Amino acid sequence: MARAEGFEGYALSVDYGQRHGAELEAAVRVAQSLGAAAHRTVVLDLRPFGGSALTDSAIAVPHAPSTGIPVTYVPARNTIMLSLALAWAEVLHSRHIFIGVNAVDYSGYPDCRPEYIEAFERMANLATKAAVEGDTVRIHAPLIALSKAEIIRRGVSLGVDYALTVSCYQATDDGRACGVCDSCRLRRQGFIDAGLSDPTRYRGS
Repeated sequence: MARAEGFEGYALSVDYGQRHGAELEAAVRVAQSLGAAAHRTVVLDLRPFGGSALTDSAIAVPHAPSTGIPVTYVPARNTIMLSLALAWAEVLHSRHIFIGVNAVDYSGYPDCRPEYIEAFERMANLATKAAVEGDTVRIHAPLIALSKAEIIRRGVSLGVDYALTVSCYQATDDGRACGVCDSCRLRRQGFIDAGLSDPTRYRGS
């Protein structure tokens, strides 16, 4: 979506100690396929803090919908990721940061809400040398109000190969999805609602 608006893409991934590396490998494939000018992976291990099923092996990934904020929430993850993106953007002299958070078909994470994105943007423009000198930054969240089906259709129209992507919270080393976690359920339903075939590789298939 950023590319369609004429932006040159510098892609950032974070290896924060998540349960699998398949999503990081997928990010490399997607960045290459979409022609990113550069793609970097920052290693910032959050496992010593724990507090999430994605960073603490003692906490199981739930296989059924839950009420409230689920245990797959990673404390301060989007704040950490956006802070890293902000640092790189300032070095690149970029005034635009894109993040793929969604506040419609999501798991209730507080750092996926529009008010959070707005607050981070305000903070970013107080916190950087570039911004206080007049080169203000904009945080774009183009997926924030779209349903999963709308996101999938938009991606297809822009040439995204969803077979390259991984959404599962506990994918195998070769990127096969479990099919039962929150992320898998939302993804699968999105393809159904979009009326498109799901290219996801599931375990046992």
